[in-house]
Amino acid sequence: MTDTIRLLLADDQALVRGALAALLDLEPDLEVVAQVGRGDEVVSAARESGTQVCLLDIEMPGVDGIEAAAALHRELPGVRSLIVTTFGRPGYLRRAIAAGASGFVVKDTPAGELADAVRRVHAGLRVIDPTLATESLTSGDNPLTPRESEVLRAALSGATVAAIAAQVHLSAGTVRNHLSSAIGKTSASTRAEAALIARERGWI
Repeated sequence: MTDTIRLLLADDQALVRGALAALLDLEPDLEVVAQVGRGDEVVSAARESGTQVCLLDIEMPGVDGIEAAAALHRELPGVRSLIVTTFGRPGYLRRAIAAGASGFVVKDTPAGELADAVRRVHAGLRVIDPTLATESLTSGDNPLTPRESEVLRAALSGATVAAIAAQVHLSAGTVRNHLSSAIGKTSASTRAEAALIARERGWI
């Protein structure tokens, strides 16, 4: 009898979580032992349930899946994480691997391939969607500085420069400088457009 691999599913959409759990539980060597709907619940749930592999969505409340993967890597280094997301963006892939994730696949991956990805990640291998891997190699590095990324994330909500400055604890003038630089690097016309371009490329 093969040892069962214990899984945690983290996705803010209960229907998606339930469907993934049902598919993976059909595999004789896989067992879903925990499900959470927030990124900031991943580490504690993984610790309590004895999870071996966490399947993480990217866009979740609390913290996103990439931050959750980083927290797992830091606090539970023996637990592997596999990003399973709708958002197949090269920038997300780079950030996820840098955060310590062992794999990155998109949600329309066939069930059998997803189960195999889980087994490979559990075995210590890295699994990356081949199309995304190619795109990541050809899309170039993220040109934004950490501060530029931070102000662009704040700009996504349509906040004013003053509101962004208060949120990131910088002066309005400094925020304007970062936004101006980010607009230039993304070849955008406005800060809102720059923020959307950066998000689409997975840089923020």
